[in-house]
Amino acid sequence: MNSTGPVTTKKSWMDSFLKWIEWTGNLLPHPVTLFASFALLTVLLSGIGSYFEWSVVDPRPVGVEGRAPDGVIKVDSLMSPAGLRKISTNLVKNFTDFAPLGTVLVALLGVGLAEHSGLLSATIRSMVFGVPKALVTIAVVFAGIASNTASEIGYVVLIPLGAAIYHSLGRHPLAGLAAAFAGVSGGYSANLLLGTVDPLLAGVTAEAAGIWEPGYQVSPACNWIFMIASTFLVTIVGSWVSITIVEPRLGKFDSGQADSEWLSQPRLEKLTTNEVQGLINAGVSILFMTLVLVYLCWPIGTKAAPSIPAFAENLPWFGALGFIDDPKKGPAFLNGIVAIIFVFFLVPGFVFGRTVGTVRNDKDIIQSMSKSMTSLGPYIVLVFFAAQFVKFFEWTKLGTMLAVSGAQFIKDIGMDNAGILAVFILLCALINLIMGSASAKWTFMAPVFVPMMMQLGYSPELIQCAYRIGDSCTNVISPMMSYFGMIFVFASRYDRKAGMGTIISLMFPYAIIFLVTWTIFFFVWVFMLELPIGPETPLFIDVVGASTEGQ
Repeated sequence: MNSTGPVTTKKSWMDSFLKWIEWTGNLLPHPVTLFASFALLTVLLSGIGSYFEWSVVDPRPVGVEGRAPDGVIKVDSLMSPAGLRKISTNLVKNFTDFAPLGTVLVALLGVGLAEHSGLLSATIRSMVFGVPKALVTIAVVFAGIASNTASEIGYVVLIPLGAAIYHSLGRHPLAGLAAAFAGVSGGYSANLLLGTVDPLLAGVTAEAAGIWEPGYQVSPACNWIFMIASTFLVTIVGSWVSITIVEPRLGKFDSGQADSEWLSQPRLEKLTTNEVQGLINAGVSILFMTLVLVYLCWPIGTKAAPSIPAFAENLPWFGALGFIDDPKKGPAFLNGIVAIIFVFFLVPGFVFGRTVGTVRNDKDIIQSMSKSMTSLGPYIVLVFFAAQFVKFFEWTKLGTMLAVSGAQFIKDIGMDNAGILAVFILLCALINLIMGSASAKWTFMAPVFVPMMMQLGYSPELIQCAYRIGDSCTNVISPMMSYFGMIFVFASRYDRKAGMGTIISLMFPYAIIFLVTWTIFFFVWVFMLELPIGPETPLFIDVVGASTEGQ
């Protein structure tokens, strides 16, 4: 017997759960209000903590820079005359010194010209025309992971680009934003090439390993092989989550909820003859700049450097941006990557614009840069309050105490088998929700976990590898992540009703599935297959410090 009533579709438990997360998260106030409230709460808690003398033992060895003189980390009160002076005299400095702010502003000057000249639009259309949806998603996630070599530029460039690509294909822009965000942030530690974070973490790990085995050396490439393999894992898993969970849940894009300015981007259309020539000319300019960059980055001054051609030794600026004196600090160009990205968008954008006629003179260049800056108004307001909260949290030492206490908790469990690494990864993922910086967390966690686990037979490099998994997975759902506010601004362009809960529920499946699959992958790689995690890198050491390399 046929029913004539309305047909209802039963929702899965996952959809209901994510709806609950979104509803709960959207009960939170606007992110600006939230960060302002957090800042005030931090000041209040610092006063309470100071009054009751909250403290934890500083796990860092004696002599390490920044270690508490008496070996005890105590709460520094901002509810005091000295605290009030510190707040009032540093309010502007906190804002201007907030690291993501400069990165975003400088990068977008170059990106702005590339966008308004039409280069980005033409590039997008040339990349995705006729490509199956699944391959577009894979490309977006993979590009996000690969962007981590260039520091944190993926947050500024690729995440809004992912949304634009999806919109140009008639798909939901937030699905593209989520796919790119998952690659850039959720896959932060996976990559095909070494990035700026590798020498930073290796240096901290070496210092911590020295507590148990003095003089222990850790290479910046100690996790490289595992991170290369992880690139393909995160790409596959991130694409699967995007295609099967996130995009179906978003449904059809409602353009009525979007900012009309961001819907003016061209749909997927074939390139004109002028645009094709513009892309060719822009490509030639990129090739020329790449050759110049290779010339400037030739690795001189290190034992591992290739031989230098005799004719080039005395050329001006040869190798100026390469490894100089101390290879552990990485090549200079990585520390100046924002300036390089600025040039690599500015020049091709200008070349393309001149070819197609969208950039005729200096006024057009300035107008393009100015237009890109006007879109950052909401982000700049948010950054002001976020910067104050982050600094207050740092000054009071509350964030440090939380990280140390969490590390001490897992140490007190007394686990003496491989399970401690699983608990350790989970703890890193949880701490990442309240303390964003990868190097800052590791600075306080490494002195506890590295010596402790070395005594159980695990190498410092292996412990660092486990840390990087936990540190990456929950970036996408952590409001403490430096660029989380910017992601919120990007999302609100396509959905004016978007709140914190919208972003968290959108990214929650990535965080959980990344955490589970990446952890399983780690255990299979290390304990079942015993594959190396880096070049000449040990997996295990014996109790007297002799290492055993993974085969």
